[in-house]
Amino acid sequence: MESINFVDVFQGVATLVAAEPQIMLGRIFLMLLGFLLIYLGSRNVLEPLLMIPMGMGMSSVNAAVMFLEGGKPGTLFVDPLITDPLQLINILQIDWLQPIYTLTFSNGLIACLVFMGIGVLLDVGYVMARPFQSMFIALFAELGTFVVFPFAIGLGLTAPEAASVATIGGADGPMVLFTSLVLAKHLFVSITVVGYLYLGLTYGVYPYMIKWLVPKHIRGISMAADQGPKISRSQKLIFAVVACTLLCLLFPVAAPLFFSLFVGVAVRESGLENFAKLLGETFLYGATFFLGLTLGVLCEANTLLDPTVLKLLLLGMLALGVSALGGLAGGYILYFWSGGKFNPIVGVAGVSCVPTTAKIVQKVAMAANPSAIIMPHALGASISGVITSAIIAATFISVLR
Repeated sequence: MESINFVDVFQGVATLVAAEPQIMLGRIFLMLLGFLLIYLGSRNVLEPLLMIPMGMGMSSVNAAVMFLEGGKPGTLFVDPLITDPLQLINILQIDWLQPIYTLTFSNGLIACLVFMGIGVLLDVGYVMARPFQSMFIALFAELGTFVVFPFAIGLGLTAPEAASVATIGGADGPMVLFTSLVLAKHLFVSITVVGYLYLGLTYGVYPYMIKWLVPKHIRGISMAADQGPKISRSQKLIFAVVACTLLCLLFPVAAPLFFSLFVGVAVRESGLENFAKLLGETFLYGATFFLGLTLGVLCEANTLLDPTVLKLLLLGMLALGVSALGGLAGGYILYFWSGGKFNPIVGVAGVSCVPTTAKIVQKVAMAANPSAIIMPHALGASISGVITSAIIAATFISVLR
């Protein structure tokens, strides 16, 4: 019997030892980062439905590097950079996540499925009850997008690359995914991973930012008395149909996303309970799970260890931070405009991570004043943020494509 070669048996260890130092350290770091994401997700510090599969994928793919044909290191998970049709057909029969990536990521389908589910969860009545207020806040909460775009160009990114990373400022993961696929496919993996990782900022950093910048007596302002007009189901359905048609007419490049979002709203308001359950549970949970899982396995060290990624990390953090400051600025304008009746922290909810940012500002308000109710206003701003981020992304794509 021939002697067993250690390299042939334990290829994960062998490729780790044989790799260049920065790749080896990068793989170890990403495995540990995967552990951290799983822990934070299990403790509900970050969104568990997204972060647990993402952390599992990240740690596993960086452990499972092996020697492929010709001694080239790789995995049996997915190859995001393959372009040759014949190679793609072959790899679809080998890499187990390749069909999901090729048939749902590379064409934006995964983003559309998530948007359908989100649409079912959205009550557009909050926007319709206070349209000016909600859209005003949402526009201010896009400040990070507008600031980062020229800043990214100044750092050497092309206009399409800059636009793709700037959309992180809207805190809308599917929108970041869709925009980067269209405008900067070569940076799609890095931009999308950075975008979703930094959504953790909304959980961990925004509450402290609010407390630093808004005095306690202002944070505790309650707006429970401002109920707004009652919006009927038929009015919400009409709004969904008209808004969808108008936005598709103006921005056909983003029509799949607009359609997906508003078809979810239409299903909700039409009372189609079976469809609502299908879109809001099966589609949304399934798409989000595979979104996190696939993003995790795309975080292989060889893919992410690129000098450009450091720029993306910094720009993503800047975009989300500036957007929160912009939202607060808009909130303070309405606070003074209303004579001190509007709670300015609602502005942070305009950063459209629905419904996370709305929950955050409600929690911060109740910490300052247990009887403070600002959730309806916060949800209106947050839902408007989804619409404005889609419009801005569509504008970028239309101009720069």
